[in-house]
Amino acid sequence: MSRPLPTLLVIPTGIGCAIGGYAGDGLPAARLLAAASGCLITHPNVLNAASLYWSDPRIHYVEGWALNRFAAGDLALAPVASQRVGLLLDAGIEEELRLRHRQAAEACRASLGLSIGPVISTDVPLEVSLSLGPSGVSSGCIGRPDALIRAGERLRQAGATAIAVVARFPDDPGSEALASYRQGSGVDALAGAEAVISHLLSRHLGLPCAHAPALAPLALDPRLDPLAAAEELGHTFLPCVLVGLSRAPDLIPLRSGSGPGFGSGSGFLDEAVIHPGRIGAVVAPAGALGGEAVLACAERGIPLIAVEGNPSLTQVNAEGLGLSAIAAASYAEAAGIVLALREGLQPASLWRPLPPMEHLSADRPSDGGSASPGPWPRRDDTPPHPLC
Repeated sequence: MSRPLPTLLVIPTGIGCAIGGYAGDGLPAARLLAAASGCLITHPNVLNAASLYWSDPRIHYVEGWALNRFAAGDLALAPVASQRVGLLLDAGIEEELRLRHRQAAEACRASLGLSIGPVISTDVPLEVSLSLGPSGVSSGCIGRPDALIRAGERLRQAGATAIAVVARFPDDPGSEALASYRQGSGVDALAGAEAVISHLLSRHLGLPCAHAPALAPLALDPRLDPLAAAEELGHTFLPCVLVGLSRAPDLIPLRSGSGPGFGSGSGFLDEAVIHPGRIGAVVAPAGALGGEAVLACAERGIPLIAVEGNPSLTQVNAEGLGLSAIAAASYAEAAGIVLALREGLQPASLWRPLPPMEHLSADRPSDGGSASPGPWPRRDDTPPHPLC
């Protein structure tokens, strides 16, 4: 088998994606792309399935802010055998619900052998609020980000190398939006606020971080859609977060100023480190290409695979952004394209009609032309002599 082709899988949070819009329903696509690429980098939104999870050494669990920085070339990823996961609990969680989360962490220690601890509660409640934008995309706010940062810093000082956050989210069991979501349509109302929390902590601390919401259990619904079932299997969403963070790669800064929690440079990089210069492809929904990771990859000339079979509330496509993208009807087709790239095959050779080769004129392009320079770019002062 050829060398792995590091591939990014991006499914934006809280925009109602048909695949990846629920807890863990993007996992089958991630597993297939991991098999095709040999090295898949994706974010918790794709992999978190509440009480369910899937561990695969070819899949790297990277929080969204860090994924953006990796795509931009600011960070490298260093695979590790194990992280020490600190557990950060919101002071606003009721005592019984807090105990449920602590017991979930103890179960992961006893049954899975994970290194978890220490545990800390914030000094004041985090005061999370939820909202939906005019387009229906989910968003949210955290009223006391200072408390979140203080608790995260304490965990890092105590030796935690990754942090799982559990914040108390508002309950709204009687809402029409929740009823629609449980029956297989609508948007994950929690996702936008979750992203705010994990982005803030990852950026400040320079550590792998992920979030699980604390919610009161819902009454059984006989009409529950299979997509929503993973979220209602237990008392907490925490197990998948602890498993994902337990082997999340370390974040290695490549540039000074990569974030307040980082140092000033990377020094020597081990061969096992995944360098952003090795990214071979990025896969994203065709209507959700406006995120930082996708645009950073496009700017660097990394092949973009746009999956048309994953619609969402957004319509930010390649044509509207002026991007060149390889269209894929499904994640199965995207996996085939990734495998072609990994094997050194030109994807265009797999479709008919075969596009013609580009022919360049021997004449120098005009100053206003858009012709790309060849391997030997000419300047106005370059004498027309042979190269020897």
